[in-house]
Amino acid sequence: MNMHSVLLYGCAAVVVVLGSRLLVALAAKDRDETPPPLALLRTWRRPVPIAAVGLVATMVVLGVAQVVAPAMIDALERHPHGAWWRAVTALMVQSSGWPQLLFNLAALAVVAPVAERHLGPWRMLLVFATSGVTAQAVSMAGWSLQGGGDSVAICGLVGALATWYAVRGGVVALRRVAPLIPAAGLVLCLLTNNHGMGLLVGCTLGAGLAIPTRPPLAA
Repeated sequence: MNMHSVLLYGCAAVVVVLGSRLLVALAAKDRDETPPPLALLRTWRRPVPIAAVGLVATMVVLGVAQVVAPAMIDALERHPHGAWWRAVTALMVQSSGWPQLLFNLAALAVVAPVAERHLGPWRMLLVFATSGVTAQAVSMAGWSLQGGGDSVAICGLVGALATWYAVRGGVVALRRVAPLIPAAGLVLCLLTNNHGMGLLVGCTLGAGLAIPTRPPLAA
């Protein structure tokens, strides 16, 4: 395994492991001992996170559509010298088939409600769209000319929660290591991996959104 692969998988491990800890801490509100699966499941209870429901439902419908009509992937994914609008539509298809489709749907179902409860519905959608489209645009500029998927936007939500937690988190030890997620994003960008751009854009937006303008949804 070369150094590029070591750094790539190392950054992925940091984002997945530390991101999972952050999600559980946020879902459990930092103070109870609810088992992680139950804490994350609880984020879907009332008041229902409407934006997260709409986002996940949209991606499920699009996923079914691409299975039924595979030509949809080629019509919407990134292409070399493709039109600018593909930076948006590339978020709507999963170009690597069933594994990517199922993994991204599961990740979105876990991350989106937590992000909505701590950032607010419109700000959650803003982070998802901005980080995802930016990462797709950078990919089209040369990092990864063909493909599609919303994992870069999900990374944006994780990045936003990381910087949000670094400012407002209740567990000091976890708050201190939260900056490792933007650090991983920076390394991924140096490796020209588009997930790094999604992470960094999300981290930047999360830093600006750390002070809420309205009370968050009750968890």
